[in-house]
Amino acid sequence: MGAPDGQGSRNTAERLRKISGELSDRFFERADVVRTLLVTLLAGQHSLVLGPPGTAKSELARELTGRIVGASYWEILLSKFTAPTRMFGPIDVAALARGEYRQVYEGRATTAHIAFIDEIFKCSTAALNETLGYLNERIYHPENGGEPIRCPLIGAITASNELPVGEDSAAIYDRLLVRIEVGYLEDPSNFAALVRSAVSRPTAPRRTTVELAALQEAVTVGVPSIEVTDAIVDAVCTLRAALRRKELVASDRRWRQAVGLLQASAYLDGRPVVAETDLSVLTHVLWNSPAERPTVEREVLHLVNPDAKEALDLADTIEELEAQLDAMAGQSREALSDWVIKKAHNKLATAGQRLEKLREEAANAGRSTSAIDRVTGRQRAVRARVLTEALGVDASAVQARF
Repeated sequence: MGAPDGQGSRNTAERLRKISGELSDRFFERADVVRTLLVTLLAGQHSLVLGPPGTAKSELARELTGRIVGASYWEILLSKFTAPTRMFGPIDVAALARGEYRQVYEGRATTAHIAFIDEIFKCSTAALNETLGYLNERIYHPENGGEPIRCPLIGAITASNELPVGEDSAAIYDRLLVRIEVGYLEDPSNFAALVRSAVSRPTAPRRTTVELAALQEAVTVGVPSIEVTDAIVDAVCTLRAALRRKELVASDRRWRQAVGLLQASAYLDGRPVVAETDLSVLTHVLWNSPAERPTVEREVLHLVNPDAKEALDLADTIEELEAQLDAMAGQSREALSDWVIKKAHNKLATAGQRLEKLREEAANAGRSTSAIDRVTGRQRAVRARVLTEALGVDASAVQARF
């Protein structure tokens, strides 16, 4: 393929940004998740959405992939007993009766442009090698031993309620470049909106779409054409050294693949050159266990987003207050009220006001507000607990700030 059509590339990026905005409005507290999934697809990589049941993982994946017009979509819920043929193509029984051994590939992973694989780490031992080949090389080896089949897969979105256990599932985990944690809604106002949505008459949502050919053009031509400057290379090297000092080591392959994510992030924002702000996507790439994610996030944001780093420092204060509230369980209302008046009230109010200011500064500077928004959600959630548990106040009847 030749050089990318500038106007077409800009149009594709604009439509993808609209899709991101529409899904962020629909799925509360998922703006960063939506954007990261789009960036991952643009980079031609695979993602893992890790979180408990009931956090809209499947619904979000279906809604996102449903916006790609012309794409063949395939999804499956894996179990330890899922046979490879169920994933890649069942045996053609009619052909078998005629003495012919054939598989039916239509509607299976073998012909999909986008795949959603739920409970990915429950992949059966029998299907493991084929699943790895499918994710790594986009190929499938037929049951009859014929020539490998090239699969048109752009990227897979996978999901799990738990981390992998055992070497087999760890091999799959290693192939998922982007790992995104999701949890239940934190912000009480978002939870209230969720409850209202269950009883209100639904309105037809805005539904921007993008053509499959346009997405493929972006993946194969548009994203690779994004420039990566020496300054960005230096920043990546600095980040790698900082993480190594924390004994957090990612493979060379993972670092190399991450460059495509930086290019995809810039493409989505309509920029021809990777900027430091694009490094934020690496917070979803460079950790192995969720316990490592906060450290990775701090190091990345220290490099690219000082206001978000301050927000994470405020998060420590908020978490400490919640731990104190937990420790005071069973104490009298008087003791709890005294604690609120002397400590919690001012600290939470100050944190809320500072987070609001940080968000304004970040938005005005064109920096990502996702980390600030997440900490703000925690501040509001802890504040709601304080109001209800310590003061006996109905948190839903009180304004968002003290």
